[in-house]
Amino acid sequence: MGAIGSFIMTPLYYVISFVLVTFHELFSLVMDPASGASWVLSIIFLTLVVRIALIPLFVKQIKSSRNMQLMQPKVAELRKKYGHDRERLAQETMKLYKDSGTNPFASCLPLLLQMPIFLALFHLLNGAANSEAKGFLDQTQASQFGEATLFGARIADTFIGTSLTEVRIFAAILVVAMTATTFLTQRQLMSKNMPPEALTGQFAQQQKLLLYVLPLVFGIGGIAFPIGVLFYWTTSNLWTMGQQFYVIRNNPAPNTPAADAKLERDKAKAERKAARGGVAPAPEPEPEVAPKPVDRQRQQPKKQSRSQRRSGSGNQPNRQQNQQPQQAQQSARRKKQPRPGPSEVPRDRTGGGATPEEKQ
Repeated sequence: MGAIGSFIMTPLYYVISFVLVTFHELFSLVMDPASGASWVLSIIFLTLVVRIALIPLFVKQIKSSRNMQLMQPKVAELRKKYGHDRERLAQETMKLYKDSGTNPFASCLPLLLQMPIFLALFHLLNGAANSEAKGFLDQTQASQFGEATLFGARIADTFIGTSLTEVRIFAAILVVAMTATTFLTQRQLMSKNMPPEALTGQFAQQQKLLLYVLPLVFGIGGIAFPIGVLFYWTTSNLWTMGQQFYVIRNNPAPNTPAADAKLERDKAKAERKAARGGVAPAPEPEPEVAPKPVDRQRQQPKKQSRSQRRSGSGNQPNRQQNQQPQQAQQSARRKKQPRPGPSEVPRDRTGGGATPEEKQ
C-alpha cells in the first residue's frame, strides 16, 4: 500500500478497530474472549453501526432513485429528440437532472462509502491472521482475532486460502449467502418500486445489467474474502433488504406495484375500521385538478356606431346595470319604513284637518 493509501486507511483502522474492540469487550463479559462467536458478533454489530451512520445517505439515495424513475418519460422524449446527437443528448439529460435537483450518482454513494470500511476490515483480518496489531487492536487481541474459530473455521480463513473441506464448505455457504442477498436487494427494488416506464430504455438496461453483474462480481471475489468479511457483507445486505422493505411498503414510488399494494391495504384498513365503528368508509379521494388560470386582462369596451352614440342605445345595458342597485336600495328603504297602525288614521286635508266623523 502506497503513502496515499496509508494516509487514507490509517484513520479507518483506528475507527473500525475501536468499534470492533468495544463490542468485543462487551461480549467478553458473558462469552469467552477467544471464541469465534464473540468476534463474529462484534463484526455484526460493527456492521450495524456503519449502516446506521449511512441512513441519511440511504434516504438521499431513495429520493434520487425515485426522481430518476419519475423522469424517465422526459428522458425518453429527449432521446427521441436528440437521439442522433449523443453529445447534445448527454448535455440535455444532465441539464434535466440538474434542474430537478437529482443526482444520478447518488444511488451509488452508500456502496462507495462502504468500500473503504470493507477494505479496512479486510486488512485488519489479514493482519490478525499473522498476529499483527493495527489501530486499537493490540497484540493479544490480534492473536485472538486471528485464531478464533466458528464451526471449525477460522474467521480469518478464505475459501482459496485453505485446503480443509469443512472450512471451504462454510466459506462457500457464506459466499452464496452474500451473492444471493446482493441479487435479492436489487431485484426487490426493480420488481416492487419501479414504474412500468422505468423498466424500458437505457436506464432499465443498466439496472438489469447491475442486477446480474454485481452479484457475479461479489460471488467471484468472495472466494478470496476472509470469513469475517463475508459476515460483514452478508449482514450489510440483510440490513439493506429490511430497510428497502420498510421504505417500499410505507412510502412507495407512485405508479408502481408497491404503490398499488399500499392503496389496497389502506382501503381494506379503512373498511375494517368503519365496520368496527359502524361508520361508512370514507370515499376515495378524487385526483387533484390544477386550477384554471385566471384571465386578468382588462376587457375593452365594445366599439359603438355613430347612430348608437347619438341615440344612447349603446349605453342602455350600462344604464340598466346602474339602475338595478338603485331599485334594490329603494325597495329596502320601503321595507324599513313602519306601517301606520289602526289608531293612526290619516286626517282629511280638505276639511281643515278634521276627520270624516268630526264633520258629521
